[in-house]
Amino acid sequence: MGQTQTRPWDVTEYPETAEDMVAYLEAALEEDDPRLVAVALGDIARARGMTQVALDAGLGRESLYKSLSPDGNPKFATVLKVVRALGLRLHATIAKGATGQ
Repeated sequence: MGQTQTRPWDVTEYPETAEDMVAYLEAALEEDDPRLVAVALGDIARARGMTQVALDAGLGRESLYKSLSPDGNPKFATVLKVVRALGLRLHATIAKGATGQ
């Protein structure tokens, strides 16, 4: 029996459309883990092209890689700039079970 050829899975190959990117970011936001959100933004930025995202966000490419890495801790202003550069928007909704007070 022949060997099956495999290659490492790369998440940046899969968010092909804006809807894919939104779904991925929404899933990360649902987890309530700031690092996961930062990494998801980094994955989406790499899928789009980190150099162009950095230029559009007015940020340095290397610092953006670092901020959006698993060990990064981006400022909220950086997150907003990246979201805007990706052509996305963040919005708020009432959480399930919340009274809105």
